[in-house]
Amino acid sequence: MKETILLFNAPEKEALLKIEMALFPLHIRIKRISRDDYNQPLGFLAGIKDAEPAQGRYEGPELPAPMFLFCFLSENRLNQVLAALRRSGAGPFPYKAVLTPTNSSWTAPDCFQEIRREHEALHPGE
Repeated sequence: MKETILLFNAPEKEALLKIEMALFPLHIRIKRISRDDYNQPLGFLAGIKDAEPAQGRYEGPELPAPMFLFCFLSENRLNQVLAALRRSGAGPFPYKAVLTPTNSSWTAPDCFQEIRREHEALHPGE
């Protein structure tokens, strides 16, 4: 599978351009996910062949902040991407996850809530 970053609730144009410029040399595909598709399983959005799509459109609220989902990246490539994002000056972006067999069936709001819980546990009071 092609190295991909799924981007939910993309930041404003200036920050998005910084992200794209930072990742361009790494040849990482950025796929912006429309709010209408937030009910789709993450594996389906990432392009996993066996992932079944959900019916209908998402009609809930937008995610409270941008969220990155890293798909099909080796540990080394993930570290390169994270370093490039830090250097870009577009962030910080605290809500990041890696696609796993466990979360591939989750929706974007499910994933965001889990990341938020983990972030708050690691950084109380932020």
